[in-house]
Amino acid sequence: MSEGTAGPAAEVVRSWRPPVPGVAEVLHARFTRHAYPMHVHDTWTVLLVDEGAVRYDLDRRHRGALGSAVTVLPPHVPHDGRDATGAGFRKRVLYLEPGVLPGRLAGAAVDEPALADPRLHRAVAALHATLLRPGEDLEAAERAALLVAGLRRCLEGREPPPVRRDAPLAARLRDLLDAHVVEGVALQRAARELHASPEHLVRAFRREVGMPPHAYLTARRVDRARRLLLAGHRAADAAVLAGFHDQPHLARHFRRVLGVPPGRFAAGGPRWEA
Repeated sequence: MSEGTAGPAAEVVRSWRPPVPGVAEVLHARFTRHAYPMHVHDTWTVLLVDEGAVRYDLDRRHRGALGSAVTVLPPHVPHDGRDATGAGFRKRVLYLEPGVLPGRLAGAAVDEPALADPRLHRAVAALHATLLRPGEDLEAAERAALLVAGLRRCLEGREPPPVRRDAPLAARLRDLLDAHVVEGVALQRAARELHASPEHLVRAFRREVGMPPHAYLTARRVDRARRLLLAGHRAADAAVLAGFHDQPHLARHFRRVLGVPPGRFAAGGPRWEA
């Protein structure tokens, strides 16, 4: 597990990678000042807000997350996050491997990320509680399987939003960036491969995805670095392996996204305050 604090106020981030199939990361956090900039994950995000409320932008629409609902965000969709009340917020997050849910459900999650289903809320909370108890790997795996089934039940049957004019071009660029997260892709090369002018490519991606290509690539690298840190890599090694120039380069972007530096994120123990 990793833990980090930032400043004198109670900015707390605790994260770990449990031995549960399909669960890439668990994160518990309390924020009073930190606001997430636009960023992306390569996993499904399943969010509970235990105290306060969160406002966020997703797919160019303003959204909110409250304690009564389970918020589900699909992989590779940019979003931000900030306190909605002025009193801070506490959250618990499960990051699920992208393959646990069909990709065709991503549109439904973007269209309506808040799932007001009491059974699903109880399933997420129960899995979190089990993950805090040592030696309960089998129960955690069972609860994770039930949760995935519940997510599918809630998302099935929703129609995805219509495809916009530049959506296919933006999707191809996103695939190209995803395939070259570490080494990166020059804009001119991307334009040649996708048969579009650089200007059109940037405008289409920003309009359809919600952030420019370079910001998307940086966010993917931050997401990769956090996985490396949780796997035990030193921050300096994680920086290079994730595609950053050096450790200070990683630290600058990591703290902007996560609210804590890499060293604090990757240090700590399996504790969560009630």
